[in-house]
Amino acid sequence: MKAAEIRELSDEKIAEKMKSLYQESFNLRFQQATSQLENTARIRMVRKDIARIKTIIGARSLTTAVADKET
Repeated sequence: MKAAEIRELSDEKIAEKMKSLYQESFNLRFQQATSQLENTARIRMVRKDIARIKTIIGARSLTTAVADKET
């Protein structure tokens, strides 16, 4: 998922996506521990998606904090 796609989502959709990514991350780690994981690169992709979402959430909260401070 690209950052531009994430920015277009609402806060609720982002929270849902984050929850599903954390669940997928857990499942992938569990599969890796039991030697059932076929695509090991997927773990890294999920971690990067989580980081992208966290970055966008932080930027949104920062812009709202600055906007609130100005008014």
